[in-house]
Amino acid sequence: MSTSAAPAAPAAPATPAAPAASVSITPVFVRLKLSLLRNGLKGSPARKAAYFGALAFALFIAFLAVLGLVALRGNAHAGTVVALLATIMALCWTFVPLFFATGDETLDPSRLVMLPLRPRPLIQALLASSLIGIGPLFTLCLAIGSVIAVARGTAGLVAAVLAVPLLLVGCVTLARAVATANVRLLTSRKGRDLALLSGLLIAIGAQVANLAVARLAEPGGLDRLEPAGEVLRWLPPATAVGMVDSASEGSYGIAAAQLLITVAALGLLLWYWERGLTKLMVTPDGSTIVAAKDHKKNPAGGGRSFLPDNRTGAAAQRSLRYMWRDPKTKSASVSALALGLIIPVVNALQGGGSVYLACFASGMLGLQMYNQFGQDTSAFWMVAQTISSTREAYLELRARALALALITVPFTVLVAAVTAGLVGNWAGLPAGLGLALALLGSMLCTGALSSAFFPYSIPTDGAFKNVAPGQGALAWTSLLLGMLASALISSPLIGLAIYFSATDQQSAAWILLPLGVAWGTLASWAGLRLAAPTVARKLPEILLAVSKG
Repeated sequence: MSTSAAPAAPAAPATPAAPAASVSITPVFVRLKLSLLRNGLKGSPARKAAYFGALAFALFIAFLAVLGLVALRGNAHAGTVVALLATIMALCWTFVPLFFATGDETLDPSRLVMLPLRPRPLIQALLASSLIGIGPLFTLCLAIGSVIAVARGTAGLVAAVLAVPLLLVGCVTLARAVATANVRLLTSRKGRDLALLSGLLIAIGAQVANLAVARLAEPGGLDRLEPAGEVLRWLPPATAVGMVDSASEGSYGIAAAQLLITVAALGLLLWYWERGLTKLMVTPDGSTIVAAKDHKKNPAGGGRSFLPDNRTGAAAQRSLRYMWRDPKTKSASVSALALGLIIPVVNALQGGGSVYLACFASGMLGLQMYNQFGQDTSAFWMVAQTISSTREAYLELRARALALALITVPFTVLVAAVTAGLVGNWAGLPAGLGLALALLGSMLCTGALSSAFFPYSIPTDGAFKNVAPGQGALAWTSLLLGMLASALISSPLIGLAIYFSATDQQSAAWILLPLGVAWGTLASWAGLRLAAPTVARKLPEILLAVSKG
């Protein structure tokens, strides 16, 4: 008995697969930023203490600033002050990320060019991750304090709610747009050399700000800000706080115009950022070719040197070449030289100078002794191969201190002489120079110890990233503790200088010159001797720490 097969059912028409829902990458970048911050605090109690110490310090300064802004509430000049403060915040967000000694891997768009990411979602993710950190938190506190200072009434409160996020997002977007537009320039060799000019501009700008603050401290100083405030409140992102002030005064039309300008400027910045990011992701990078051509034109070569023909001379010559050839080291050295000369000269020209301001020159250059091994980056492993004992570690540190002293000592003498001439106090030159040399020796001492106990990595991929991500607080803590220790080491001579000045015994103050030379020499020798055993013992740890960049 046979059965006939049932006819097959007709196949259902194929339906196109539903497109996969687009997944936002913003949470991924936020988690990445949080993971970098969390992992950067692991493995080192000192790093964790430095980070939370920096956070506490920033919150303390923000608390004081907010208190000052709240106290300004009701003052006739409150609107001008907050407009100026918003402008300063915008300028800091524009330039500080380029030159400040820190870095963030999530914010470097050049690392993302090989990933299949579209610019617009990438901008959203980068912007969200940029809002995490000490800097954005500090800016948020200042923004809240600014709107509290000028907000009055219901309209002012509504405008304040809009102004705070607009000001914060505007500052962060400005920073990221500028960084993206200049990332190729800053990572090229010629672009990194522009840090020299930038360092000089920052040094001069700091002195201009110092002069401005001094003028504002005079009676009626805030009245001089009114013309500038009338202009700044129409320049974004200061228009955000200007909008709050206008709405509080009942000028709703002006407030609406300022709100429109703020939103339009933010939209323009986002468009500029997207355009720069698109160009970065599709344009090949030719900076390495340019660097290779420059190397052919100026090949490294040996030459005659005035330094001794031994290990000390070779290591000192290497350090001097780093100061001249490495863009980061060159930038730091030139900025220190500029500040060390400008600040004493400007104060002398203002009529408030002193020969003791020569200490600023030795102090700025003395800071270059800190993190000596981190300045070598991953090339330190070649130096590490030559260190197998405490004696060799001492010779290496001594050579690096010698290289720095060859520049710092003559420069300190020059600054002291120029300052003494400008203030007309040649009799005080020996005392000022002696104290400056004692401070230099103390900083060479603490710099050697800091290099041994607190080494950190300097990234090689960013022109102005001088600290690896997560180590910025460690670096600042090391510098601050080192400067405090240097002042403590020099305190006997500082006390002696104060005694001579208070008792008007300038004729006996010349004794500070030989004492300062001897004190500085002894302090630097002691610091090198104390740091050498630690360097020899912790060499693998130092090598690992400085090679992470």
